[in-house]
Amino acid sequence: MTAIHPPLSPSQLAAESEPLHICLLGYRSHPHVGGQGIYLYHLSRALVDLGHEVDVISGPPYPELDSRVGLIKLPSLDLYAHPNPHRALRWHHLKSYTDVFEWWSKMSGGFAEPYTFGRRLVNYFRRHGCRYHLVHDNQSLCYGLLQLQRQGIPLVATVHHPITRDRDLALAAAPSRSHRWLVRRWYSFLHMQARVVRELRHIVTVSETSRTDIAQAFGRPLEAVAVIPNGVDTRVFKPLPDVERRPWRLITTASSDQPLKGLASLLQALAELRQSWPQLHLRVIGQLKPGGETEKQLQQLNLGETVSFVSGLSQQQLVEEYAKASIAVVPSLYEGFGLPAAEAMACGLPLVCSDGGALPEVTAQGALSFRAGDVADLTRALKQLLEQPVLAEQLAKAGLARVEALFSWDGVARQWVDYYRRELLASRESAPELANAHS
Repeated sequence: MTAIHPPLSPSQLAAESEPLHICLLGYRSHPHVGGQGIYLYHLSRALVDLGHEVDVISGPPYPELDSRVGLIKLPSLDLYAHPNPHRALRWHHLKSYTDVFEWWSKMSGGFAEPYTFGRRLVNYFRRHGCRYHLVHDNQSLCYGLLQLQRQGIPLVATVHHPITRDRDLALAAAPSRSHRWLVRRWYSFLHMQARVVRELRHIVTVSETSRTDIAQAFGRPLEAVAVIPNGVDTRVFKPLPDVERRPWRLITTASSDQPLKGLASLLQALAELRQSWPQLHLRVIGQLKPGGETEKQLQQLNLGETVSFVSGLSQQQLVEEYAKASIAVVPSLYEGFGLPAAEAMACGLPLVCSDGGALPEVTAQGALSFRAGDVADLTRALKQLLEQPVLAEQLAKAGLARVEALFSWDGVARQWVDYYRRELLASRESAPELANAHS
């Protein structure tokens, strides 16, 4: 058990060499899916590389972490991994309001994991005390954060993008009134997130686009949101010259049946392009949901043998998939940052990328852009790269150079440490409640 840190003196706060003890939070942190566990892995490792001590407190699924990073597990019912969630509740769970609420919410179509993670988090700190200089939340945005803030714990939250975008796109794609009701029910946690974003003293996001969207969606002043970008592990995500590229293979990262990721547009473009290039193949990093909309579309477009899906990859396996492909595609309708775009550029792949959300910020001249959701424009961009190998090579070099210059995790972690010292620790005695500024 680590000793509780006393308050830092002004001289300690100013000393850049003073190691910090940092607690990172993730309500669910799958190591390969969704990005949250990936973010925690890289940020925690980069902070440890800089000489700081880091623990991660996470609900299941738990992250894979560097051996130097501590993992504190906050078990939940983990209903999304349960073979029969209706029968997950046991008699001993009835003693816990948190467990009962989590189960009831799942059974009624809601998503309570961020809220219940916050309750468990507060209980954990109540039992063990806070032995950290600061706490950094990764978009759980739970009510529990406000309780910890009221206790005087220096705290910041990363908001990658407002989930209101996901909700709105899901509502637009819903086929019926009952389906729209289910979408609204599942996204009901947004009421909590909106309040927490307004009331936390310190909010950081990953792009200027997300900064603007957070201000609009949650009513937080624009000047009260800082920007620190995501990073790419350039030690892992890099060109593999010894791996032979397959000249007609496209690659994309897209969760199946999530309209936000734009996979439907890419499949339509692929069907059009195969009339001229029948040898084209699409590799999707993600799972195909049996009986879902993507599977139906594959059948309608006769692409069953042309598109393959793979999931559960290690980082090295993902890099090898990039190395085998000839063109990467990011067709998302919206991204708060767009990590798959940065990873593809880091692997030296020519990139075709939509202009959804922050993607133009990330890619700049390192990608060939098209209008998000515009199948004809996507088809045009892909055709251009297929016909112009010299342009494809130029894009690949430009993208790689951009990632190496701007998005290494070492540089991102240094920005975070500077923010921790300047905004959280140095101002913790005098920081006013943001909520009061709104009244």
